[in-house]
Amino acid sequence: MLAASSIGLSRFLENETPTVSLALDQLNVNALIGEITHDLNDTSNAPDLDALLAKAESALRFDLADARLYSLIGEIKYRKGGKDQAYEFFEQARKLSKTEIHALQRSIGHSIETGDLSKAVREIDILLRRWPDRFPAIAEDLPTILSNPDGYQAVLAALKAEAPWRSSLFVALGGNPEGLGSANRLLLDLAASGAPPKSRELSAVINGYIRQKQYESAYRLFLFSLSDEEKKLAGYVFNSTFEPASSGKPFDWQVRNQSSMEVTFATSQDALEGEGGAAVRFLNTPVKGTALQQYIELPPGSYKISLVASARNLKLPKELFWSIRCVGPAGEIARFNIPEGTYNRQALSQDFSVGSAGCPMQLLKLETAAIAESWRFRYVGTLVMHKLSIERLSP
Repeated sequence: MLAASSIGLSRFLENETPTVSLALDQLNVNALIGEITHDLNDTSNAPDLDALLAKAESALRFDLADARLYSLIGEIKYRKGGKDQAYEFFEQARKLSKTEIHALQRSIGHSIETGDLSKAVREIDILLRRWPDRFPAIAEDLPTILSNPDGYQAVLAALKAEAPWRSSLFVALGGNPEGLGSANRLLLDLAASGAPPKSRELSAVINGYIRQKQYESAYRLFLFSLSDEEKKLAGYVFNSTFEPASSGKPFDWQVRNQSSMEVTFATSQDALEGEGGAAVRFLNTPVKGTALQQYIELPPGSYKISLVASARNLKLPKELFWSIRCVGPAGEIARFNIPEGTYNRQALSQDFSVGSAGCPMQLLKLETAAIAESWRFRYVGTLVMHKLSIERLSP
């Protein structure tokens, strides 16, 4: 009874306190693995590799089928400098368990080192299907893999097969200047396949280009991503009539919903009284920040921005306005205010110009002038914007 009780308590403690667990049951392999792993990962003390190896090899005699033990022995031998022996143990661990995490990670590194990038991608796929949270551990290797023709084709094949780590890949490449070119190429190749790019994948790469100030590349990729139906909405302002089909991509409308307001898009057929467009309903609370925004790309020249809007009981204590700002040092180049009150299909417009320098791309925003959320300044009513357009003026 006492032995059974010790074994049970040992199993209960094996995760939190493996050393105590082993004192209760020296044959508790889970506790032994936990203790050795802890010592190997302890950055404050140099581990006694010989002692750890002896413990792992002793445990292996009692459990020849535990892949984790082979993996631990491989790691210890790797750290002792015996890499060839280490990879033999990693390979044995993977024969027993294809998803043994440490052996997989070491095997991926070895495949990259030896130039077998097709194998590396297959192993990455196995790792990330079982352990999706391990993506950051392999992200830094992706540009190297994709720069090789075999590696690129292997990654492309995995993406075409809808690998579950597809979106994570594009987020990682979009955040790495060295990965943007490969990401762009992958998106182009996927577009011609049966597994075309998704909006969030395109957005990750477009935003990556914007962060790197490669605005032309960002806009070209956006235009390339448009479907035949979306191409009908193209213009200096994309989807100028606020059709309810926003993709969320940077050159499409991005809605900044807040608890202080509701923003909805509707076609004229769906809207009440035939008032299609973007409806912004204020909820009698303070409003600070942006309701809608879109990146635009206007070449240097003179322009007119025009809005057709309706309002119902609109009260704007700290102003509501459309602004156009350069994405760069030039700052704001145009602003016009939305009037208060109740009106139907009122036309508003303002001329502005884009200089020849310092304004390669612009940000169009509907925002308030509120600096702080004070309950003295509460926004009330509904604004419906039927059409917002920009046209170039003749020189």
